[in-house]
Amino acid sequence: MTADSNGFTDPYNAAYAEEMFERWRADPDSVPLEWRRVLALRDAEGEPVAGPPRPGPSDAGSAALGQALASEQVRAARAAAMLVDAYRLAGHQAADVDPLGRPQTGNPMLDPEFHGLTSAELAAGPVADIVAEVLEWLRSMYCGTIGYEFEHLEEPERREWMLEAIEGGRFGVTLEDDERLRLLDRLTEVEGFEQFLHRAYLGQKRFSIEGLDMLVPMLDLAIERAAAAGAQEVVLGMAHRGRLNVLTHVLGRPYERIFADFEGHQAGTGTGDVKYHAGAEGTYATASGQPLTVALAPNPSHLEAVNPVVEGVTRARQEDSDEPTLRRDARRVVPILIHGDAAFSAQGVVAETLNMAELDGYATGGTLHLIANNQIGFTTLPRDGRSTYYASDLALGFDIPVIHVNADDPEACLTAVRIALAYREAFGADFVIDLVGYRRYGHNEGDEPAYTQPLLYQDVAPHPTVRALWERRLIDEGLLDEPSAADVRAAFQTRLQGIQDAMKAEEDGHDDRRMPSPPTLPEGPPEADTALPPERIRALDEAIHSWPDEVHIHDKLARQLERRAGALAGGEGPVDWAHAEALAFASLVAHGTPVRLTGQDSERGTFSQRHLVLHDVDSGEAYCPLAHVPGASAPFSVHNSPLSEVAALGFEYGYSTAALETLVLWEAQFGDFVNGAQVIIDQFLVAGRAKWAQEARLVLLLPHGYEGQGPEHSSARIERFLQLAAEDNIRVANCTTPAQYFHLLRLQALETRRRPLVVFTPKSLLRHPKAVSTLPDFTATGFQPILGDPSAVSRADRISRLILCSGKVYYDLLAYDGEEANRTALARLELLYPFPKAAAEALLATYPALEEVVWAQEEPRNMGGWHYVEPRIRKRLRDGQLVRYAGRPGRASPAEGSALAHREQQAAIVRDAFGVGVGAAS
Repeated sequence: MTADSNGFTDPYNAAYAEEMFERWRADPDSVPLEWRRVLALRDAEGEPVAGPPRPGPSDAGSAALGQALASEQVRAARAAAMLVDAYRLAGHQAADVDPLGRPQTGNPMLDPEFHGLTSAELAAGPVADIVAEVLEWLRSMYCGTIGYEFEHLEEPERREWMLEAIEGGRFGVTLEDDERLRLLDRLTEVEGFEQFLHRAYLGQKRFSIEGLDMLVPMLDLAIERAAAAGAQEVVLGMAHRGRLNVLTHVLGRPYERIFADFEGHQAGTGTGDVKYHAGAEGTYATASGQPLTVALAPNPSHLEAVNPVVEGVTRARQEDSDEPTLRRDARRVVPILIHGDAAFSAQGVVAETLNMAELDGYATGGTLHLIANNQIGFTTLPRDGRSTYYASDLALGFDIPVIHVNADDPEACLTAVRIALAYREAFGADFVIDLVGYRRYGHNEGDEPAYTQPLLYQDVAPHPTVRALWERRLIDEGLLDEPSAADVRAAFQTRLQGIQDAMKAEEDGHDDRRMPSPPTLPEGPPEADTALPPERIRALDEAIHSWPDEVHIHDKLARQLERRAGALAGGEGPVDWAHAEALAFASLVAHGTPVRLTGQDSERGTFSQRHLVLHDVDSGEAYCPLAHVPGASAPFSVHNSPLSEVAALGFEYGYSTAALETLVLWEAQFGDFVNGAQVIIDQFLVAGRAKWAQEARLVLLLPHGYEGQGPEHSSARIERFLQLAAEDNIRVANCTTPAQYFHLLRLQALETRRRPLVVFTPKSLLRHPKAVSTLPDFTATGFQPILGDPSAVSRADRISRLILCSGKVYYDLLAYDGEEANRTALARLELLYPFPKAAAEALLATYPALEEVVWAQEEPRNMGGWHYVEPRIRKRLRDGQLVRYAGRPGRASPAEGSALAHREQQAAIVRDAFGVGVGAAS
């Protein structure tokens, strides 16, 4: 380690310490301030005393004495330098950050004896005063009610900034008298609200903030500081602990609304959600008078699941998508995430979200992370809930500074916020504040925590609240007297009681406790016309196959793209899947609809099919033709995602809720991998509209299809999405042609009814010679929910069997050439949900001699679409008509691991569907 710009170095570098001493003896001002503190005593005004005079050559005795003194002072300097390093590194381990007074473990490096100074030397002698002064200074900096972790930061500039922020003291908070009184008023509101709810709604869950009351004033200050730095919005994410208090005092939700929730009243449509999961948006009146929007994202009980959602919302609101070139202002919107201590360590989505912070496609300019640390997780103590010393230790691996702060010291809490927001402004990076407090009651107010943590709650029960401590401090300082303090508390309780009485009196006049009715499923054709004129398609095709002459792409790729460009330049096709997708994207940005596509390897495509980003073989520079479509009035962006599902999908869901007119697409590398994002699917994607009236038009692209690649690369779990589909909450499609996919994407972007769309995209069909479309398919019609059998039109009156399927298995069935095909029609269900009832009835009516409908699928019987489709088809059959299944039998695993077994099973399904050896496959 070499000397840093502060003048300190490796504690074992004696030569450097001696050099500093010699420079100080000659001129004290020639060495950095920290070394002056080490090498000299200080006078009453805090200025360094002049260095000792150099001994003259004629005074041998003085010279010897001076040499001895110098040697001792050099040794003291070395020891003090080591102590400085030790306190900067580990002082937090001796800081007073636990409001309950339980001491930390400390660290032996903080003991002078660890660095070679004995107790006797510290008691008297030439080094005693020097080390004593250094120790006093270090303890005041690093072992008070704030503990700092920053030595792990990789960039020297960030470490130096933290050093200056801590030791320079410019962010320290010392409140004026009026500010102290206002803080007491705020803490009275925070505590009084919880105490009122505790009495008025005894035993009802509210997940009290008590023990971490300073969280609200800290949010107040964070919002003020964000506004001062130019922010227009703050986006909050948090779980249930303290949520009602934040909703009321930060978001401005009226007390009567909270009381109505406790009374059981519910307004709006859908099923709704419990009161401590609800989101809100409000205008925060800053001290400067500049209004600022504060949004709290709704969140389920899956604790940290909201983290990537908040980041996605923030990113969308930071971006300006009104121009073809996407611009982003990270100062405009600030994300704040409030974590639980147990959850921050244990929930994998936390790490996945932290990993996104510095990535080009996901960065939001720095998130303030507040760990609401009540030192327990439900009934589990830290020693059983994490393998790390601190709840915040995960952040160290992501190069994030951490402040641990005692929740009972208001000024220290506010100091931490000031440092954190200044750090974000300086570096556009994340910051963690570990707010160490306690939990006044059990996990919820119906729990008895002493059952499982009797010793902990022996400390909690008598411990005064932070409001009481702050009030006592103001009384002791003469700013307040006890009768006045009691009047303030009583007045607030009286105010709340009056609000509750008025709310109850109003509700007695009408009862709105009825469950809201579910939304009705819309009927009718699609609202948007997705077909385009031939000349428009050709113009877009030219744009997506154009790039500057100076961009030199790989020769092999150039030939592929040249062949693709020639398909429409000189004729009507064929157009493959990736080609159609690029045309859809180009048509949208040209129309003014922004498009954002992310996923694992989505720039190129998992199957090397897409190539939306071209890489110069000489410079490595990237060029995206879709970002340069002539005349485009909206931006196109594509990003390879980190190897994540839950956070990556959560981010895009959040983005899509905040950018409602943007077509946002997330692609799984293989459809199976969407399993990793099931929490986001269950809690947000399919239920967000019913629970929180939250709309989104997010698209999931899930490669699906059985090609003998084993159980982990076959199924995107169609059955799960169909089980989750209800009340027009999502759309589920499994297309078989590029043109259908083209129209579906355009329909999703342009239709006014915003719903998430799940598309089971192909793998082998990406290059299948029959899975192509021609120019008229893009210009003459739009998306068709069911595709009939054009070859059966002339023999419709002789058709006795209709095989209905969905997706890639259609091409396996199409290849069958046995004589049974003569009386069989083959149709495709392209839109699974909402089920196209009218189109299905029209299809069945086409064949007057129909005897049976066969649902054919690749997936096992207990998977795929069978259990969803069967009752809907049966309901529409005439007397005597049957519906039966052709596919794999029920299985625990979705597909075979052997390519040979796959081919045999696939052939059996086809024979079964056509009535040859019926039941052989199933």
